[in-house]
Amino acid sequence: MFDAILFPSLSFRRHPLLPGIALSVLVALGAEALEGLETAFFGRAWLEALVLAIILGAAVAHLLGGRGSFRPGISWSAKLPLETAIVLIGASISVEAIAGAGPLFVILVAALVVAGIVTSLAIGGLLGLDRKVALLVACGNSICGNSAIAAVAPVIAADGDEVASAIAFTAVLGVAAVLLLPALGALLGLLPRGYGVFAGLTVYAVPQVIAATAPVSAISLQLGTLTKLVRVLMLGPVIFAIAIFARRGGAARPRLGTLVPWYIVGFLAAMALRSFGLVPAGVEAPVGSIAALLTVLAMAALGLSVDLRSVLAGGGKVIAAATLSLLVLGVLAYGVVRLLA
Repeated sequence: MFDAILFPSLSFRRHPLLPGIALSVLVALGAEALEGLETAFFGRAWLEALVLAIILGAAVAHLLGGRGSFRPGISWSAKLPLETAIVLIGASISVEAIAGAGPLFVILVAALVVAGIVTSLAIGGLLGLDRKVALLVACGNSICGNSAIAAVAPVIAADGDEVASAIAFTAVLGVAAVLLLPALGALLGLLPRGYGVFAGLTVYAVPQVIAATAPVSAISLQLGTLTKLVRVLMLGPVIFAIAIFARRGGAARPRLGTLVPWYIVGFLAAMALRSFGLVPAGVEAPVGSIAALLTVLAMAALGLSVDLRSVLAGGGKVIAAATLSLLVLGVLAYGVVRLLA
């Protein structure tokens, strides 16, 4: 009903993606407008459009209740635009950035992922959480949020309720992390470079890292994205390790597409083009602007995807396990930042 009121044209609503895409665009435009009002009244934007899009999207989702025909377009808007933005961000990072980080950086990130999964599983066990849900939460927290949950679920033969519960809590905690992390970074006295690494090590998903770092500085955004993508690259080894144990139960074999998402390949390809001087200097600014707009759109869809009722139905054990795991991950990440100095 609500989509019919917003979009009365039957020909427009006939395409299953259009209502959700249009709603996501409206929320994104609203976020941009609110940022403009902030700048007009206060001289600067205290909350960037990236964060405002999440807040506004969550508020609209709560008002809508059941999203109905909006859902397919919202899911599309939260995925492809953001993945495209990630590829474009790769054009602003060169191989020298990774070489400058050094092997110690990669080793520490990998160690943090493993420690995060083990710790999260232990917390889930102590709380009496179902083992499959605990593993989904552990991989979501430690690697890349919903993407990791979706990739691990078929390997361990998790059912729909288990996946929905894990995803609901990572979505809400991910939004909370985006909103609170800049203030926490300032409280801890982290400089932009250290804050970028800290955000990349703690925030669930790549789009949320972008939302948490872009308002701070460009170097925070670049290092945060780079750090997060190193974490994402751990998804393949982790799934293979899980599959070795899950194979006994006849679970599905992981597909190559779940191990190496296309946007990671695209990010690396764009970074290679930049490193070899094949990205003209004049296009860097417009490419960055396009990436920023696509990210705001994805953040709007992410906010529209938050379902508070599913979160409440998930139970206190999942809330406690996910929250405690995130806190432990934050402590470990702060230790890594200090080690890297």
